[in-house]
Amino acid sequence: MDNTSIISHMSLGTNDFERAVAFYNRVLPTLGCQCIMREPGAIAYGKQLPEFWIQTPIDGQPATVGNGTHVGFIAPTKEAVHAFYEAALAAGAIDEGPPGPRPDYGDPYYGCFVRDPDGHKIEAAFWDMALIQAQYLNP
Repeated sequence: MDNTSIISHMSLGTNDFERAVAFYNRVLPTLGCQCIMREPGAIAYGKQLPEFWIQTPIDGQPATVGNGTHVGFIAPTKEAVHAFYEAALAAGAIDEGPPGPRPDYGDPYYGCFVRDPDGHKIEAAFWDMALIQAQYLNP
């Protein structure tokens, strides 16, 4: 398997597990992700591997949102960014920035930001590989 990711996995805590599962079951398929594993109080999503976990905190304390923390998901197309954004809002997310380019992130970037029902900031990002190649790898 050719895995280009540099991250093994990441986890976000939730205070309402079933609500979080319902949200991510609706949103992540827009990016080609599915449930890979499910345990009591924990669920993992990915394309082939359990890369993104939602779980109740193992220490039994309430889940909290990290200031300055967000999770960015790869979108295969700009249209997938829009589908992610629309599905997230329909599933109860709060808008943190609609789909579009972000000039500060460079020309290859196109994405959106929302907050999930627990308040975690999540993003869908499409990276135009042709522009990355032209602008950054072979200037």
